[in-house]
Amino acid sequence: MGFAGNVEPCFIVPTVVAVNESFVNQPRVSSTKGSNWLAQHSAGVMADLDFYIGEEALARSKSSTTYNLNYPIRHGQVDNWDAMERFWQQCIFNYLRCDPEDHYFLLTESPLTAPESREYTGEIMFETFNVPGLYIAVQPVLALAAGYTASKCEMTGVVVDVGDGATHVVPVADGYVIGSSIKSIPIAGEDVTLFIQQLMRERGEHVPPEESFEVARKVKEMYCYTCSDIVKEFNKHDKEPAKYIKHWRGTKPKTGAPYSCDIGYERFLGPENVVLSGGSTMFKDFHRRLQRDLKKIVDARVLASDARLGGEIKACHTKAEYEECGASICRTNPVFKGMY
Repeated sequence: MGFAGNVEPCFIVPTVVAVNESFVNQPRVSSTKGSNWLAQHSAGVMADLDFYIGEEALARSKSSTTYNLNYPIRHGQVDNWDAMERFWQQCIFNYLRCDPEDHYFLLTESPLTAPESREYTGEIMFETFNVPGLYIAVQPVLALAAGYTASKCEMTGVVVDVGDGATHVVPVADGYVIGSSIKSIPIAGEDVTLFIQQLMRERGEHVPPEESFEVARKVKEMYCYTCSDIVKEFNKHDKEPAKYIKHWRGTKPKTGAPYSCDIGYERFLGPENVVLSGGSTMFKDFHRRLQRDLKKIVDARVLASDARLGGEIKACHTKAEYEECGASICRTNPVFKGMY
């Protein structure tokens, strides 16, 4: 999250919410007595206020049993809209510290997102946060736009976008997604994390069960890389284990006792269950591996085309349009104003 014009995001946080279940799960009582109604009302207010997002949420869930984690996005799609609204609330007020009524908002969505999901997003942003303007962009298009330079401003290409929950291959022509040609598979960064977690468990590494997923995620982000030849990589690790095996040290969240484990074959086996890009493509030498594999395919099928589809995105949905037409305006691109 950040502000337009900044070179880098102001904050990067995991999309996770920790809610205090002690308020949410309070038993419902009869509202005949004023004190009971007041207690119930106060519990509801506290439930709305007592929650955390991102790294703070992960820390709270470890230190207290009353906070339960909720991941509002599954496989690139919003799965829990209440949690998503809370996440946006914290992002706007606690992190960016801005008044949403004073800013136009750019949100991203995964390719192949249902129109109903765009409507829910529009309702929340216009009704709850009262934003004056909203544009919902497809993530791969923005990834292509991020490659803009002064000498080259082409918005045509194929984007391989892999986040934490899904993988998409998206063709883009002059900034517009060719929807019928999108390919998607429900395998991405989270599956790599689970695979590494499984490999470490099978090797008998002594990682506390409550820490195993987070340790696997850190191993993926800090030590994993893509190799060009698996057999050679196994041989290198076997011949010089001291050079290639890494050591992980941590402390148990409940007792504070230290623990350690070795990180071996997971470093290169983790990325092998899927070809990654986007947020999960930070593995060393990934670009060389991808270039080699793609070259074999593309060399046999080189095609040239002068076809151009035109337009630049310079518009957004406004609050006035939302009040006149409703959330259905979010189903279409605001460039094509006459379509809704």
